[in-house]
Amino acid sequence: MTWSTGLTGLAVGLLIAVVTAPVGVSGAVFLLPVQLSVLGVPSPAVTPTNLLYNVVAGPGALLRHHRDGLLHSPLTRRLVTGTLPGVVIGAVVRVFAVPGATAFRLLIAALLIPLGLWLIGRTLPPTRPAPAAEPSPRAVTTLALAVGVVGGIYGIGGGSIIGPVLVGRGMPVARVAPAALASTFATSVAGAAAFALLSLTGSGDTAPDWYLGLACGLGGLIGGYLGAHLRPRLPETALRLLLGALATALGAVYAVQSLR
Repeated sequence: MTWSTGLTGLAVGLLIAVVTAPVGVSGAVFLLPVQLSVLGVPSPAVTPTNLLYNVVAGPGALLRHHRDGLLHSPLTRRLVTGTLPGVVIGAVVRVFAVPGATAFRLLIAALLIPLGLWLIGRTLPPTRPAPAAEPSPRAVTTLALAVGVVGGIYGIGGGSIIGPVLVGRGMPVARVAPAALASTFATSVAGAAAFALLSLTGSGDTAPDWYLGLACGLGGLIGGYLGAHLRPRLPETALRLLLGALATALGAVYAVQSLR
């Protein structure tokens, strides 16, 4: 790994985190295609490298949310409780069941495109429908478990998926974003450790690219703090549209890549 690659990773991590942190997305969802297509990180090593990025980058945005008193909430505890075991299961599935990049991209495209369009559709109409009833605490924890499995497969910790779902169900972005980032950080620590252990017993590229993950994570650490600082200055409608657009755009990128 060259210095230029490390600097590229740092710059990409910073820019992505500035855009995604205001809506509770770590940025790893957009870092992954850069790893595959630009930096040449092999699959499935891209997944633990993404988790390593989350571990290093997460404290930036979390520090800002902590200063604003937004982290200590029941929603944060429910998301962490559900996604932690899920991400470990997802790591095992990623290594032994879906190691190929094509199947991996198709799975994420099928998940994120309808999710993003659904969120945009709920936000755009001039006459907004009545707010949906918020899911029950048990439903949130169950959903977090399922999302944790998908997040472990994808290397995003799960917060980037559960965020659009909860916002679409009527929760405000200001409440969901800190909880989603906290759960992403916690599950990324668990997921990275799981992949490190699996790399000792399995074959292939299952260990993270430590140098690149740290370089991207340092950029994300700075960008996440800046992005979380911007969130209170953006209106709720803009945040919802940004979250939906990010999910849809990423799903479209993966769909195109998988069909080539």
